Amino acid sequence: MTLKQTPLNATHRAMGAKMVDFGGWDMPVNYGSQIDEHHQVRRDAGMFDVSHMRVVDIHGEGVRAFLRYLLANNVDKLQFSGKALYSCMLRPHGGVIDDLIVYFMSEQWFRIVVNAGTADKDITWMREQAVAHAAQLKITSRDDLAMVAVQGPHAQAKVWQVLPQTKAATESLQPFQAAECGDYFVARTGYTGEDGFEIILPATEVTAFWNALHKVGVAPIGLGARDTLRLEAGMNLYGQDMDETINPLEAGLAWTVDLKSERDFIGKAALLANPATRKMVGLVLLDRGVLRGHQQVHSAQGVGEITSGSFSPTLEKSIALARMPKEVQIGDTVQVAIRDKMLAAKVVKYPFARNGKGLGHL
Repeated sequence: MTLKQTPLNATHRAMGAKMVDFGGWDMPVNYGSQIDEHHQVRRDAGMFDVSHMRVVDIHGEGVRAFLRYLLANNVDKLQFSGKALYSCMLRPHGGVIDDLIVYFMSEQWFRIVVNAGTADKDITWMREQAVAHAAQLKITSRDDLAMVAVQGPHAQAKVWQVLPQTKAATESLQPFQAAECGDYFVARTGYTGEDGFEIILPATEVTAFWNALHKVGVAPIGLGARDTLRLEAGMNLYGQDMDETINPLEAGLAWTVDLKSERDFIGKAALLANPATRKMVGLVLLDRGVLRGHQQVHSAQGVGEITSGSFSPTLEKSIALARMPKEVQIGDTVQVAIRDKMLAAKVVKYPFARNGKGLGHL
């Protein structure tokens, strides 16, 4: 199978990246030391090629009404142009098709950013629902666009160095807000627990933008550090922490599901009919070892499973997200089956780290 490539593929290789197959895409896992890359984002600024993610624009009369039905979170929360919302898109049985960010630009235009590995499935699902409920809408996959995330305490200042024309429109942005700046769409969002921007721009301009960021000291960061950063920030990864077999209430995403308003949405009836019996918790390993996905976690209330686990460079401990019986409590000690041993871990509240530092776990 030929791997898909982002417009920055040759640039990654020129920078010495180690490339891997990531969901059918040829992507950089690191450019050297993964731990150094992790600390670079927590302490300064790093940039990620996220052009494999898909931008989907929905235009036409009635976009809001359609998205009220399509998404588990309520787009009625989006009341001014540029405001963003994190949501899951569900199957009728409540399983997660994908988690995504939706931006309200106007009553005639909403922009959605979906995950790379699910993009084709997502767009097919959106179009199927539109045929049935909002045939007037135009759903466009923006393959002409690229996307770069610049994250870290100095990320904004570095972006303004490279794109000074965007500063006036973006310096007052709050988290989960975006602004159009000519051909650049700049959002104060990210997947690291650090401040920064995600910038959507024409694919033809992304190489020059990437190289300009590098010149002002923004280091390229691979998928390896991206994963430890998002895990420390307690952020779900689709395909690991949830998928079509898991509903958002059991994936730590109840806060993204609006069950209080009267509106109906796909999957609502299933969520109401099947109260969660499991919940997502954080784990910090007390013994020596490394927590990994799919390891079994034994508690007095029953057995659960790690969904994402790794060594945390910020905490210098092994951490994980685990789906456990809902009776498990913060502060409990549990046992994780690692090879032929049972190792002790403490149940903690996540996130584990934000804004450059750990949050005091142990």
